[in-house]
Amino acid sequence: MSHKSGPQPASLSLGRKLRAVDLFCGAGGFAEGFRQTGFHSIAANDLDPWAGATFELNHGPHGTKFILGDIGARAVQDQLLDAVKGLPIDAVIGGPPCQAFSQVRNHDRVIADPRNSLYRHYIEMIAAIRPRVFVMENVPGLENLGGGAVRRQILEDLRLDGEYRVDSRVVDAAAFGVPQNRLRVLFIGVRTDLGIEPRFPEAPSFLELPSLGRYKAARGKSEWTYRHERSLATAKALDALLDPDDLRLVTVKQAIGDLEHLRPNARLLRKPSNEAIDYDRLPASAYQRARRGSSASLLNADVPSIREDTVARLAAIPRGGNFRDLPAELAARYLNGKKWGPELGRDNLSRKYFFAYRKLHPDHFSWTLNTKADCVFHYGCARALTVREFARLHSFDDSYHFMSGDRHSRYAQVGNAVPPLLAKAIAETVRRILADAEPAPSEIVLAAE
Repeated sequence: MSHKSGPQPASLSLGRKLRAVDLFCGAGGFAEGFRQTGFHSIAANDLDPWAGATFELNHGPHGTKFILGDIGARAVQDQLLDAVKGLPIDAVIGGPPCQAFSQVRNHDRVIADPRNSLYRHYIEMIAAIRPRVFVMENVPGLENLGGGAVRRQILEDLRLDGEYRVDSRVVDAAAFGVPQNRLRVLFIGVRTDLGIEPRFPEAPSFLELPSLGRYKAARGKSEWTYRHERSLATAKALDALLDPDDLRLVTVKQAIGDLEHLRPNARLLRKPSNEAIDYDRLPASAYQRARRGSSASLLNADVPSIREDTVARLAAIPRGGNFRDLPAELAARYLNGKKWGPELGRDNLSRKYFFAYRKLHPDHFSWTLNTKADCVFHYGCARALTVREFARLHSFDDSYHFMSGDRHSRYAQVGNAVPPLLAKAIAETVRRILADAEPAPSEIVLAAE
C-alpha cells in the first residue's frame, strides 16, 4: 500500500452481511462512511425534514428506510424496531444532542434530566436493538465537563448495567484525511458477550499535526504561518500535508482549489440554486480527484452574496487570521454608514466576534465548520464558501448532493454531519471488532442470503 494512498478499507470477510441503524442521522455523513466500508444501513431516523430528504436522496437508492419524526414518539420507535425485527444488528451509530450535560451537579443522573430526553431515547434504542457495537459521537467538551463527572456518568449510562463494555476518546478528523480540524468525542460500546474491549480509530501515520501561529510582519501587520518550533514528528506531518498527492493529510487548497473561480452572487438570493455547472478546471490534487470521482458536473456551487463592509474587512485580514487582525478603522460595528443585523449597543466589534471574519489559510486545515455560511471565508477572494466547498472540507464526494431546504439549512446539513472519511475510519474499527469477536451461531447470516 502506498504511503500516500490515505486510509484504506478493512479487507475483512465476516461471512455475513453487516447491518447498521443510524439514529439522529441528519444528512447522512455517518451512514456514508459506514456504507463505504461495507455496512448497510437498515433504517435511519431524524426530526429534520430537509436533512431527512437529503438522506433519502443519497441513501434511499441503497435500500435504507428513512423514518422522519421525533425519536421520542412511540410510533417512530415502533417503525425503527419493525425495520430491524428479526435481524441481528452489528452497529447503531448516532450523535444525540445533549443539551443539559453542562448542568450536571453532584451525582444527579444525566439520563434523568428532561432536557436530555434525546440522549435517553438513544440509550433506550440501544437496549431494544441490542447491537453488537454502538458508536455515539458528540462535542469534545463532554470529556471534561464537571471535572470529568459527565464523562463518567455517560459511560455508566451506556454500559446498560453491564451489558456493554464502553470507553471514550477524542479524535481529530484532520488526522484521517479530512481537510478540517474537527475534534469529536467518540463513545464506543461493545456487547459484553462478544468478549472484546472497545477500540478506536488510530491516525494512520502521525501523532502530531502542524499548527499555525500569529507573527508580526512588516509594518506591524500580522501574518499566520507554521510554528517554527516543530518536532521531527510534526515536520514529517507537514511534509505530508503540503504534498498534493498525499491523501493522509489534506490542506484547504488541496480540497477546494479547483473551485477558486466561483464568484458571489451579485444580489441576495433567498433560494439556493439546484442547477449543475461544469467543472472549470482540472483537479490539481489527489483529494480533488477522489472527491470528483465520476461526477460530470458540479451541484451546490452557487456563492452567497457579500456585504461591502465584509469585503473591506477581508481585504485587511491575512490568510489564517480573523477579526483580531483588523486595524482600528475597520473594527467599527458599521462601515460606510450602512447598518445591518441586530443593534448591539456598541460602536465596535465585540468579543462576540471572536470567530468572525475568519479567512482560511490555503496551506492548512480548515477550522471546524459550523452551521453558518459565514463561519469561514475563502483564502483567495472575498467571499463565503459554497455548500459544495463546505462539503469538500467535510470530505463528502461531489456526487453527494444537498438539494433540499433553504440556503441556511443546506450549510447546516453539512456542518452538523459526521465527516464521511472520519466515519469510514470508525467503521473500519468496528469491522475489526466484529471480525475478532466470537460469532454467536444464531447471528451468523450467510453473505449469499
